[in-house]
Amino acid sequence: MQTSVPLQPVPERSAPSLSREEVRQFHHLGYLGPYTAMGVEDMAAIRDRIEREVLPTTGWNTRNPLQSRHLDQRLVHDLIASPEILGRLRRLIGDDIVVWASYFFTKEPGGKEIPWHQDANFWPIEPPLNISIWMAVDDVTTENSCVQIVPGSHRRVIRHLPAREGMAFREEADPAEVDTDAALDMELSPGQFFIFNERLLHHSNTNTSDRRRMGLSARYTVPFVNILDQDGPPLFPGHACVLVSGSDRFTLNRMAEPPSA
Repeated sequence: MQTSVPLQPVPERSAPSLSREEVRQFHHLGYLGPYTAMGVEDMAAIRDRIEREVLPTTGWNTRNPLQSRHLDQRLVHDLIASPEILGRLRRLIGDDIVVWASYFFTKEPGGKEIPWHQDANFWPIEPPLNISIWMAVDDVTTENSCVQIVPGSHRRVIRHLPAREGMAFREEADPAEVDTDAALDMELSPGQFFIFNERLLHHSNTNTSDRRRMGLSARYTVPFVNILDQDGPPLFPGHACVLVSGSDRFTLNRMAEPPSA
């Protein structure tokens, strides 16, 4: 159910934090991790539920069952609001945290290449302040198209051009501005995740293996950031944000309560 009134503070929970050196690394390199949210066996059980209860059903975006399922599925909400994630994010952006998007990036064998890009190029948020996580649901390796990142590439805005034929996105970072020699493979075991900011260059290759690669991404910001067009691309009619930590004193955005357990 949607609401426009201020939401009550979310109770604090015991959670991991970040050291001062990790915070410095985040600002210097644009990412942190991998970290572990849960063990492989625990994620296997959750993966089974995702496949049975989430992906075959319709969420708030009736056209795309992969998008923002934290709005209607408590299982997904609890994954992206876990203490292992929020405890670390509080050290980077403070106690008041809003989730404004999530997505299951599912790449089947033969799935298209996602070109090099900076997420902020596509997003209707102002000011453009965001932290993302990408959590492995499947085992994620170079063979089945793990995310690649360029550390330090967040320090400047890269021009984006119309994407080349065969890409999964409509735009890509100017290839002349991407130092692929500096790229790192972000291989993850199920239940691991990494953290990155809105300008870090990243991409993933075509999945040339015979194994699916599924990951869950989530986008976090602070309450004074305005989601400018919540009913337009890349969002959807009826889109809403969810408060996952602290309180919302600004009430700029359409908000929703977390789904019931």
